[in-house]
Amino acid sequence: MEGQEAIVIDPEILGGTPVFAGTRVPVQALFDYIERDYTLAEFIECFPSVTREMACRVLDQSESALVSLAS
Repeated sequence: MEGQEAIVIDPEILGGTPVFAGTRVPVQALFDYIERDYTLAEFIECFPSVTREMACRVLDQSESALVSLAS
């Protein structure tokens, strides 16, 4: 997945909802699971089309975006 976008926004996929690249899994689902105290492993078990690498990349990108806003 190196060099590829982790998130895709396409009006043809779930009406433009941000999803994990190559899936129809909304990125929001990852944050919803984390907020409800599920582990990353539990999220991946529920959404097998999302790999651990994909989920970690989205989390890393989110962290970077938030940190850059705070600086």
